Amino acid sequence: MRIKNWPVWILGLWFVAGLVSSLNDFNSNQIHLDLILEKPSFQYLLGLDDLGRDILPRLMAGARVSFLVIFLVTTVTASMGIILGLVSGYYGGWIDRTLMQITDIFLAFPGILLAIAFAAVLGAGLSNLILALCITSWVGYARLTRGQVLSLRQRQHVVAAQSLGASTPRIMLKHILPLIAAPLLVEATYSMAALVIAEASLSFLGLGIQAPNASWGAMLRDGVRYMLIAPHYVLVVGLSLMSLVLAVNVLGDRLRDQLDVRG
Repeated sequence: MRIKNWPVWILGLWFVAGLVSSLNDFNSNQIHLDLILEKPSFQYLLGLDDLGRDILPRLMAGARVSFLVIFLVTTVTASMGIILGLVSGYYGGWIDRTLMQITDIFLAFPGILLAIAFAAVLGAGLSNLILALCITSWVGYARLTRGQVLSLRQRQHVVAAQSLGASTPRIMLKHILPLIAAPLLVEATYSMAALVIAEASLSFLGLGIQAPNASWGAMLRDGVRYMLIAPHYVLVVGLSLMSLVLAVNVLGDRLRDQLDVRG
């Protein structure tokens, strides 16, 4: 195993853990009242939580939730943002002004605060958490796509396609979108890391995944209360969250460096 590929191995490890958890729940909600906050041992590798539940299978279940949120929210927000950015940048005029004014309204507030507000209005739960993140996470894709389209719409190959009578959707999808795929891919990687933190933050505040379902944010909230008497609980969850976010960010940096044609 090459050391420089450690982000890929960490992502792969958590993905496999989440996949295995979805196939076999491993009794992640089984309670052992006589072993509450038990320290790590050969039987329970990462110890037990405040209700006597094995932390390892709950971490695996939490990884499944994180990857589910990443996949669904990224798919929806990237599609929405790219479409709005293409339309805004290509047509310009009042369409561009209207869409960018809406975008500026969302940019005026921190994304996590908007997500908290929408989650509070919609109510707790996985579906509402995903919906709240979808409402607030499309802005970056839209701004980036619009900026790229503005610099490409007067290129010779685009003008030539227009002269030959190509339809607007064809020009957008065949002649513009492939040229901006690289920066959008980099944007997606950074957005994924932000989504992991956002999901954990909402669950930490009680606006995300609800008990008895496992979430890293909720586990971190429960572990903080027992930090002095059972530090293994909060440390294991915190390091797991940190490892996933760090791996995604490092991959994003490497991807940006590889796709940077100015280098």
